[in-house]
Amino acid sequence: MKAVEITTPGAPGVLKLGERPDPKAGPGELLIRVAASGVNRPDVLQRTGNYPVPPGAPDIPGLEVAGEIVGGDDKELAAAGFKKGDRVCALVAGGGYAQLCVAPIGQCLPVPRGFSDVEAASLPETFFTVWSNVFDRGRLQKGETFLVQGGTSGIGVTAIQLAKAFGAKVLATAGSDDKCAACLKLGADHAINYKTQDFAEEAKTITGGNGVDVILDMVAGGYVAREVQCLAEDGRLVIIAVQGGTKSEFNSGLVLRRRLHVTGSTLRPRPVAFKAAIAAALKTHVWPLLESKAVQPVIFKTFPAGEAAQAHELMESNQHIGKIVLTWS
Repeated sequence: MKAVEITTPGAPGVLKLGERPDPKAGPGELLIRVAASGVNRPDVLQRTGNYPVPPGAPDIPGLEVAGEIVGGDDKELAAAGFKKGDRVCALVAGGGYAQLCVAPIGQCLPVPRGFSDVEAASLPETFFTVWSNVFDRGRLQKGETFLVQGGTSGIGVTAIQLAKAFGAKVLATAGSDDKCAACLKLGADHAINYKTQDFAEEAKTITGGNGVDVILDMVAGGYVAREVQCLAEDGRLVIIAVQGGTKSEFNSGLVLRRRLHVTGSTLRPRPVAFKAAIAAALKTHVWPLLESKAVQPVIFKTFPAGEAAQAHELMESNQHIGKIVLTWS
């Protein structure tokens, strides 16, 4: 099979299309003929040598795919409601930038009705991440106020739509007025340009001084102190990336007085059973929203798999709104 390889850690140009042996599905797994592969920030970190591959995962980058089931045990497939020839999308621990990809059966979901393979490939990484962190860890409830940092990222566009669909008031930050307008179009109630406004002060003003209930943060670093300041009593801050650095100083007295929760998680190294539980929740609670178009994928641009380097350049430019996807002919 053809696969995009990281020839050496470095700039986007180190991504090259190469040949690899065809993988085979083992117990509890299925084999997908990949039509489209989602591009995500962890792929960039892996390419630069800053995100080690979990033990047992392929060194080929790529955390989400969509395509046709072409291998796997028929009985195991049937027990999960699948059969060879079905179109699925899947969250994987690696190996997504390839023509063939092995995925745990429990981490696979049917392609939503009416969706293309490109649209389906844009779903798993962001939807698994948002569900796990906003609704499971963050415990966002109907009527609460939610703030997502980076509202036009792949995670951001998903978080805005899901939080709104489940009845939250949504605030989003973005780095330009155009991106703020895109957040509002996606359903955010308020959009804050973090380059010209202090998001913490804006959040407190918007909430009448009460603060926000849940924050999804991909920045960390210096953001944490301001996020703690603008959390409501019993508020929850969930950190899922550290683009702004790993060290933070914040007022721990506010944590005590307001009974705040500061937490975080990474999804990639979690066990299959954990991810399978998220998949089951998504199928029950979110897939109907996708099929009814109440929540929709946002695809910014697609690239042929052989142009993965250009896809990564776009990702690193931060000019995109929504998802970047590779296609396989």
